[in-house]
Amino acid sequence: MFNEIYDVIVVGAGHAGSEAAAAAANMGSKTLLITMNLQNIAQMSCNPAMGGIAKGQIVREIDALGGYSGIVSDTSAIQFKMLNKSKGPAMWSPRVQSDRMRFAEDWRLLLENTPNLDFYQEMVSGLLIENQKVVGVKTSLGIEVRAKTVVLTNGTFLNGLIHIGDKNFGGGRAGERAATGITEQLVDIGFDSGRMKTGTPPRVDGRSLDYAKMVEQPGDENPQKFSYLDVTKPLKEQRSCYMTYTSPEVHDLLREGFERSPMFNGRIKSLGPRYCPSIEDKINRFADKDRHQLFVEPEGWNTVEVYVNGFSTSLPEDVQFKALRSVSGFENVKFFRPGYAIEYDYFPPTQLQHTLETKLIDGLYFAGQINGTTGYEEAASQGLIAGINASLKVQEKEPFTLSRSEAYIGVLIDDLITKGTEEPYRMFTSRAEYRTLLRQDNADFRLTPKGYKIGLASEKRLKRMEEKQQASNDFVEFFRDTSVKPEEINPILEENASSLMKQSDKMFKIFARPNITIDDMRKVESVNNYIVDHQLDDEVIEQTEIQVKYSGYIEKEKNNADKLSRLENIKIPKDFDYSKLKSMSMEAREKLSKIQPVTISQASRISGVSPSDVSVLLVYMGR
Repeated sequence: MFNEIYDVIVVGAGHAGSEAAAAAANMGSKTLLITMNLQNIAQMSCNPAMGGIAKGQIVREIDALGGYSGIVSDTSAIQFKMLNKSKGPAMWSPRVQSDRMRFAEDWRLLLENTPNLDFYQEMVSGLLIENQKVVGVKTSLGIEVRAKTVVLTNGTFLNGLIHIGDKNFGGGRAGERAATGITEQLVDIGFDSGRMKTGTPPRVDGRSLDYAKMVEQPGDENPQKFSYLDVTKPLKEQRSCYMTYTSPEVHDLLREGFERSPMFNGRIKSLGPRYCPSIEDKINRFADKDRHQLFVEPEGWNTVEVYVNGFSTSLPEDVQFKALRSVSGFENVKFFRPGYAIEYDYFPPTQLQHTLETKLIDGLYFAGQINGTTGYEEAASQGLIAGINASLKVQEKEPFTLSRSEAYIGVLIDDLITKGTEEPYRMFTSRAEYRTLLRQDNADFRLTPKGYKIGLASEKRLKRMEEKQQASNDFVEFFRDTSVKPEEINPILEENASSLMKQSDKMFKIFARPNITIDDMRKVESVNNYIVDHQLDDEVIEQTEIQVKYSGYIEKEKNNADKLSRLENIKIPKDFDYSKLKSMSMEAREKLSKIQPVTISQASRISGVSPSDVSVLLVYMGR
């Protein structure tokens, strides 16, 4: 094993590492996945859920490209919800509550059944580098394993430090040791590094809770699923989550521990995620609010362990316990383990290319929390792109990247390498300029042909997508071509308080009205007959409805994206000397020299580069 040279070595087996290893191996690269504990492959370190606002779109994109996160999310789901359903389809975001143990088990079994993939359990303490190129890794036992490319997906393990009140100890996750050696080596080479913080809430015994005092949060009545493949099925049974609230009494009890809080007494110096703050941060920053929501989430089908979402904390365990016992429904709560905060090393992602290969070391890729992101979905998508590109590099093929108008994954990576991040980066729909194009329902149309072209998405997946797309297009054309008479449609319009028709017209115009749904249109005999005769499934019907109702918005956004792509096509030569552009601002020259954008479009998105600076660059490139 140690005598052979691998194509790709992936260090770390969290969500990023698992996707990276699967992608590289499925594309034909001889791959080795090294992790400190093989029992914890794809561990859900924090909440037992996948997806959510913007994150659900990312999971769908991973699946469309041929990754595994969507499949595992389906096979291990205990509840499904489509969030934001009251808004337009650009905002719809799928989310599943997961069985934590089954999620990790399903991931491991999928990886073990992946050809070209080997496993090894040990800590990687350093990289083997020759002439600014990575050639392998070195383990803590001194074993050297050679490789053509290396993907680092170290999560929170790089010099991880866990904080609970006034206690702290080294660790990458509760009960697991930190990883050392890599940060120090990379800094010596010339990489910039920083520290970030994240946190997790207490886990409690569900048998000690009084659910009658909480608000039940059931799953969708007709649950969908993540994967576009038919290997997984929608849930028939679901487990409910519950919601309760903190109170002024809970807040007062928490404040009693502030002087022992590592967040407030200066022991934690790094920044945590702004959009997922700890409970002490919430009551400090939002002192005017007398309560905050807590979501009580089961950890699986059969376990009694419960995750208290919204109560992330690093306060002393006695303060956590006392305060939580004052929450409605938690009066007799028993802890499985207290919440804690963790500080860890990351590397500012402006040091990467769009492929996630580092600019300093050839063949070395970073993915996941090492790049300053937070969240399973963000990590998994980076792992997928890093694994794809490591494999393509070995095969001496063109690199694979996604633009901002093609995928949320493209937005995520472009944000990271162009703007960098000083706090844990989390994806939101508002970060995407073209979210009407980047919907969760059409990720397969957008990305499966690309996944197939690079050898990752299967032919079966492509064929299924093409059939769905054809069926949807045909159904849209049916509405464009088919007329309906006033006497048939007016009773339906009257029911919906919509203006009546005086003469026959195309059904497309009727269906495009905001208050008319597909259920209304199915009352028209010819529409219902079409659906029955063509055996259309829910996916095709939903896709058709979106294409009809939002055709104007979609067309407008496509035109805007096409305009942007013109700037994307103007390439900037590698190692371009910005110092000679004297009419450009000093700040712009410094930022452009540091980040080395690939295109004019990327240059325009760098903080500190003004439109006039871009004009100077365009004039020079024109010459």
